[in-house]
Amino acid sequence: MGLMIKKPEHVAGSATPAILIGLFVAFGGVLFGYDTGTIGGILAMPYWRNEFSTGYKNLEDGLPDVTPSQSSEIVSLLSAGTFFGALGAAPMADILGRRMGMIASVGVFTFGVILQTAAVDIPLFVAGRFFAGLGVGLISAIIPLYQSETAPKWIRGAIVGCYQLAITIGLLLAAVVDNATKDRNDSGSYRIPIAVQFAWSIIMVVGMLILPETPRFYIKEGKGEQAAKALSRLRRLDVDHPSLVEELAEVKANHEYEMSLGKSTYPECFKGTVGKRLATGCLLQGLQQLTGVNFIFYYGTSFFSNSGIENSFTITIITSVINVASTLPGLYLVEKWGRRPLLLFGAVGMFVCQYIIASVNTALPDSQVASKVLIAFVCFYIFFFASTWGPVAWVVTGELFPLKSRAKCLSMTTASNWLLNWAIAYSTPYLVNGGEGNANLQGKVFFVWGSFCLVCCFFVWFLIYETKGLSLEQVDELYGKCSKAWQSKAFRPTISFAEVQE
Repeated sequence: MGLMIKKPEHVAGSATPAILIGLFVAFGGVLFGYDTGTIGGILAMPYWRNEFSTGYKNLEDGLPDVTPSQSSEIVSLLSAGTFFGALGAAPMADILGRRMGMIASVGVFTFGVILQTAAVDIPLFVAGRFFAGLGVGLISAIIPLYQSETAPKWIRGAIVGCYQLAITIGLLLAAVVDNATKDRNDSGSYRIPIAVQFAWSIIMVVGMLILPETPRFYIKEGKGEQAAKALSRLRRLDVDHPSLVEELAEVKANHEYEMSLGKSTYPECFKGTVGKRLATGCLLQGLQQLTGVNFIFYYGTSFFSNSGIENSFTITIITSVINVASTLPGLYLVEKWGRRPLLLFGAVGMFVCQYIIASVNTALPDSQVASKVLIAFVCFYIFFFASTWGPVAWVVTGELFPLKSRAKCLSMTTASNWLLNWAIAYSTPYLVNGGEGNANLQGKVFFVWGSFCLVCCFFVWFLIYETKGLSLEQVDELYGKCSKAWQSKAFRPTISFAEVQE
């Protein structure tokens, strides 16, 4: 099999343009990661706490702070915005196109950043969080869609997985910038980390003005000539090259076959094998959140501090570095090992780490040993997540759906991710913190996340099909012929839709 991921010898043209374009588009993940990562540090900044406090004092240190309910509102409103943004991504990507849809999404995100930067009290800050979330939700659904529709099948998983790598880089940058400004005794402590996001927006918009639309979108719109030109640019082949003509004919024939079975409506997304794939995608994205990763990146700084760990900002930077570094082997293994084995490996590893953390913290509360175990196994846990469920969830959902309903289904699977993201962001302060009406779970909350990791193991075995090495059109044949997920590795495509059409 070899260690390197190499372009198959029978594939004509160059994959370099498509790979570079896919990698640039992944940059949108920096907006996602940075915006979600920066809030944890801002909530712990002394100046911000004093500025935005409405009179409440933190029970741990006696200093001014926002209440648990206000903290919950501030963090979760971004996730609420992203949920509605993800649902709105389908009509935007189908009407404006994948490329212009991303540009419009960045505009919505930038409006939210303006409001947050200008805010001096909670209402305007929360409004900014919502609009920034709306933009992030739109972007988070359209980027994997664009990448899946432009990437060569033999390296598609690694390219789409780079979206998660960009998210981890955004989280790391957020931790670094928060750490650099946390001790400022002026509004720059929180305004600088927020305003940095204008740079990400400018880079994204300038790049998207240059990049091509996806050939599959043009096919969907009945613009065959423009589709040929776009694919020619991606593959570095003449528009009349036999290999390019064959690839385009297969995409067109598959789309026409799908359209002959019925129009692309939301009710159709819930029927037949597409409905099964939609359920798989929604559950996959929901379970990705229920593994507890965003608990660490949303509330990690304050949670580590409340657990008696000094230099909690530094620990957050360390976990962010591990998050970035651990994503890299995942991008390699998703093509060499496959989707199913990698997801199973990650689920088992996360389950073990979460239960060790929870058990030690329950048996030895308020001890130095428990604090060290917490830090060590949080790092191990992040390795397992970042190399498996982090990138692969986006890869699998990007591959699941037929062209006619791809944008609609992807928007719903991404919305599932954000719905659970919101639920976790909203409920965590009540689950973890002490005080009246709160569950005060503290480290025991890792029993909750660990139990969901165990559910992930069974979910992957019974519902995740192996799609490594298949074109997006061949995935349709896979679901039509293979009824059991654990038998999918043996599947070999036999149908050419172009030949059937002829």
